[in-house]
Amino acid sequence: MNLTQHILNTLPVFEIEQTLDGVISFFEDTSFSHVAVTEDGRFIGLLPENDLACFDPEKTIRDFRESLEVFAVNKDTSWLDILEEFSRHEANIVPVVDLKQRVQGYYDLNEVVGVFIDTPFFREPGGILVIATGLKDYSFSEIAQIVESNNTRILGAFISGMQNDVVQLTMKLGSENLNEVIQTFRRYNYSILFGNNDDQFMEDLKQRSDYLDKYLNV
Repeated sequence: MNLTQHILNTLPVFEIEQTLDGVISFFEDTSFSHVAVTEDGRFIGLLPENDLACFDPEKTIRDFRESLEVFAVNKDTSWLDILEEFSRHEANIVPVVDLKQRVQGYYDLNEVVGVFIDTPFFREPGGILVIATGLKDYSFSEIAQIVESNNTRILGAFISGMQNDVVQLTMKLGSENLNEVIQTFRRYNYSILFGNNDDQFMEDLKQRSDYLDKYLNV
């Protein structure tokens, strides 16, 4: 999934010697959680919006250098790693930098999530299946073979958990009837953690989307 066409380059980037009045105006006029800061044109970190109450418009950004949070991605970063940056830093904006640490723009969480939801993993009819197996036994090729041997296909899959040498895999399969697939996985000693049809999946997705909307509007 290529997200580079969704890079926003209309948002400001502030130099460390600038006063904070522009940063204050930016946060007051938007709902973004951070804004990028550069020194001599090179990215050095982000000012968080939650420090807004401490900002004095007459001071420079340099006075708050210790408050800078350092995280960014580049144009080659995978969409999963981009989502991880949003989550890890509780941010709704992530700067995109080049090899010389120059800011090329930003990824907006709303845009990235919108692209993700538009993938076949969400849009195509089918069922969600969550399985678990030991880390030493994990083989995606075997998992794919089991699915395909039941005349269905994997629309998307990702490792959704890994703890105590147990791997949890979440899959979207191109079939609404998962009974035969589930039984085959059980014969191969996989644990079935969750299996549902498309209607149940869409209801679960709606609940998560409602939660996400509330989070984005905070």
